[in-house]
Amino acid sequence: MRNLVLGIESSCDDTAAALVDANGAVMASVKVAQTEVHRPYGGVYPELASRAHVAEILPALHQTLLTAEVSVEQIRAIGVTRGPGLIGPLLVGLNTAAGLGLGWNLPVIGVNHLRGHLRSADLELARVKYPAIILLVSGGHTILAHMESQTAIRLLGTTRDDSVGEAYDKVGRMLGLGYPGGPAVDRLAKTGEPCIRFPRPMLDSGLEFSFSGLKSAVSRYLDNESDPSHEDVAASFVQAVLDLLMAKCRRALAENPSVSLVIVGGVAASPQIRAAASELCHELEVELCLPPLRWATDNAAMIALATWDYIRLDQWPRPIPDVRLSLIDY
Repeated sequence: MRNLVLGIESSCDDTAAALVDANGAVMASVKVAQTEVHRPYGGVYPELASRAHVAEILPALHQTLLTAEVSVEQIRAIGVTRGPGLIGPLLVGLNTAAGLGLGWNLPVIGVNHLRGHLRSADLELARVKYPAIILLVSGGHTILAHMESQTAIRLLGTTRDDSVGEAYDKVGRMLGLGYPGGPAVDRLAKTGEPCIRFPRPMLDSGLEFSFSGLKSAVSRYLDNESDPSHEDVAASFVQAVLDLLMAKCRRALAENPSVSLVIVGGVAASPQIRAAASELCHELEVELCLPPLRWATDNAAMIALATWDYIRLDQWPRPIPDVRLSLIDY
């Protein structure tokens, strides 16, 4: 019986494959990180990322099938990240999926990377109750959305400039914390005091975000202080981020009554954000839904689960010879 979807994720610097059933149970998941490849450059080097994906994607797929102990006959479709992301890494995943689809006579479904993150909170266990407010925070995106169901999504607001994850990484670089900077900023912030009053752009208006001014304020502070406390800078930056994110979530919940707040994306792994969201939801009597830490960052299981949404809606193609037509775009 064809009851599994094979997911492939290669949008940035993680090569990932996973097998997931229609209920979100993960049969196997393999992820190969490229942290050491990019560490000397202080960020993701796109050409090196592409080469690493080429080297790792087939071994990752092979290991996924071996771990799950399944055959191709049990796979119903292949879901692959179609974007957004780095074009070179994306092409590695898309071409691999297209080749497997032709060879195995399976449909290949292109999945938006952000839709994958939106569904990550339901991996292994159906956690999300609808209607829900979704906060997606990652290295490339900061988005607020309202969801009436798994597939009914309405955008409420996004960032006008930098994403929160980018701001984290740039501040980490300013503080000399290396790559990746985001988790290092959170760790350092725990040892400092939020005593520096950095700006909170657009705090009292709308549901959109802006982080470039906050990032610039941190840079100016470090340039103008002779002996700045990096611990206090990190703590003050994180506090400003928390104030912005929670204020927008509070406003979104007030304007769009919902039973749950869902926070997804790589930055959702931040312990400070998780703690602040827990306090907010307790105050507002709203259920907080978070993906387990292993599913918060980029992974292929979330892509596979999002693929099931298309299958249930019968929005998926039959296997056909033309690979370009078999990669649908929703």
